[in-house]
Amino acid sequence: MATFNPQSLLKQVGNGKSMLTSPKQQVIFSQGDTTDAVFYIQAGKVKLTVVSPQGKEAVIGILGCGSFFGEGGLAGQPVYLATATTIEDARIVRIDKPSMRRLLHDDGTFSALFTSYMLTRNVRIQEDLVDQLFNSSEKRLARILLLMAHFGADGPPIEVIPKISQDTLAAMIGTTRSRVSFFMNRFKKQGLIHFEGGLHVHKSLLNIVLHN
Repeated sequence: MATFNPQSLLKQVGNGKSMLTSPKQQVIFSQGDTTDAVFYIQAGKVKLTVVSPQGKEAVIGILGCGSFFGEGGLAGQPVYLATATTIEDARIVRIDKPSMRRLLHDDGTFSALFTSYMLTRNVRIQEDLVDQLFNSSEKRLARILLLMAHFGADGPPIEVIPKISQDTLAAMIGTTRSRVSFFMNRFKKQGLIHFEGGLHVHKSLLNIVLHN
């Protein structure tokens, strides 16, 4: 959504919005809460997690600046299917559901951009599912690191990945923290990543995904 102007969105929403300044580890909404709003990240990152009836937690997404979340209510979902928690200090716009529906109805340009954004997200979710079903945990970790570094996205890759715990990475790829630690050490020894003021991912990590 490179042509999307968030300031224009905020002006059009009017009284249907509120600004949230959320510190790290703040819950924006919980799994099972009523879907009453859509959220837009102006700064920071948000983690989406689901918990099974047996109490097992899985991370289904890490969203950054420019991302929407909580949009399921627009499609008729009565409750949020995941819990949204900030993983770093964040600025988030909350748009109530009636205002978001009105904006999508009245503004054709925004509606087209939002639809494109959601379709792109849907493709990513399908890719994640295939990744979980058919790839090894080492490949899944390599792919997640490349995605977090924005390899393959519009624009240049980011130089440093913001800090993320190995526990979170383990939950994202469906393995244990010890396995994540093992693979991260292996990637470092192979020169595929390095740590200097944060995590740096090299393009050569693609070899793990494509050829291993």
